[in-house]
Amino acid sequence: MKFLHGHQVYVDSAGVRSTEVDGFVIAVMDEIGIDISRHNAKTFDDLEDDYFDLVITLSPEAQHRSVELTRVMACEIEFWNTMDPSLVESEDRETKLEAYRAVRDQLMARIKARFPLQSVADT
Repeated sequence: MKFLHGHQVYVDSAGVRSTEVDGFVIAVMDEIGIDISRHNAKTFDDLEDDYFDLVITLSPEAQHRSVELTRVMACEIEFWNTMDPSLVESEDRETKLEAYRAVRDQLMARIKARFPLQSVADT
């Protein structure tokens, strides 16, 4: 979202658990020109803002946590059920990368559909 829309919208990301950024994620994002090698993974508790217009969740666990988080605020929640590519069991690096690429491409398509790029003529 930040790559496509820059500073036009405020975007933050968080996970249910704090983990290191997955090396496969770094690799497949780099393939499309997005460097997340310095990204710091956060949990919901680490978010600096507690007001959002929209929360998009990618897993059932995150969906439940978002419902709890937004119980007292006017906020939309969308659930984009997404396969966890880290669960792919294979010793083959390329097989694992293909799973991560599939998720990356699926999310990119959904972001573009949900938040279309505006051209100057559109404004």
